[in-house]
Amino acid sequence: MRFVTYASPAGDDRAGVVADGTVHGLERGTALLDVLGDLGPRGEQALASPSERVPLDEVVLRAPLEPRSIRDCAGFLQHLRNVSAAAEMPVDERHTRFPPFYFTNPAAVVGPHDDVPIAPDSAMFDYEMEIAAVIGRAGATIPLAEAESHIAGYTLFCDWSARDLQMREMPLRLGPAKGKDTANTLGPMLVTPDELEPFRAGKGFDLGMTGHVNGDLVSKGNWSTIDWGFPDMITYASRGTVLRAGDVIGSGTVETGCLFEHYCTDREGFRGWLQPGDEVVLAVEQLGEIRHRIVPGVEPERLSSGY
Repeated sequence: MRFVTYASPAGDDRAGVVADGTVHGLERGTALLDVLGDLGPRGEQALASPSERVPLDEVVLRAPLEPRSIRDCAGFLQHLRNVSAAAEMPVDERHTRFPPFYFTNPAAVVGPHDDVPIAPDSAMFDYEMEIAAVIGRAGATIPLAEAESHIAGYTLFCDWSARDLQMREMPLRLGPAKGKDTANTLGPMLVTPDELEPFRAGKGFDLGMTGHVNGDLVSKGNWSTIDWGFPDMITYASRGTVLRAGDVIGSGTVETGCLFEHYCTDREGFRGWLQPGDEVVLAVEQLGEIRHRIVPGVEPERLSSGY
């Protein structure tokens, strides 16, 4: 099944199931976050007796859910190799032992077609094309063989990044902060795992991933090239702690899936960073596409140091 959260003509936001180009609304007041562990029965109920039926192409889509947390992993190692080779810094061998991650801002999630502001003070604003798994069943120290059973569904994920801010912050060894704090996209829908099973390949799925800027193809990859699948990510992330329904696990950036990788590997041919007015369209087969217009960000309030 394919679930969305949308602006209902009745005036509220509600969850719904998409079938044959139509959104079948769940009962009013039901957020997708509240039914992640019961998607099958709730979806069937909505298809049989929806609170409303609305054409998909006539509704404003929100992010599928408001996540409780977002952990973004480094699952596609070729992306790291490409960036590291240009900087003559080999990928740390620890990337082959476990999938590292950082926590990013769940309050910064935007909808799949919302405008995205450039991070304050950034002149190197970028997109990162990823996939996210949404946890549907809580668990702690989850065994590898059981990890996939904790996934409610998958969605496209964009980790918007201010590369100049990121490069200033990360040498301080506290991880990404304001460089990753302005926006994250989830959407356009949450797709349950059974929908993707026919495409299983490698440690992921044989599904193409593309990124366009102003109509030009910039990024092209495939989910099946991932080195750390979501079972490993979930097992590692849940070690000694609890993953809750509504927690989001990001895959990391697919090969060629951001401007920074092109900047590192082809400085002379680099197209430039994102600017106000640019349109970014990211798509993953079976998961759909997100489409954003880049807009100016806010003017930053200066600190006592002047920064």
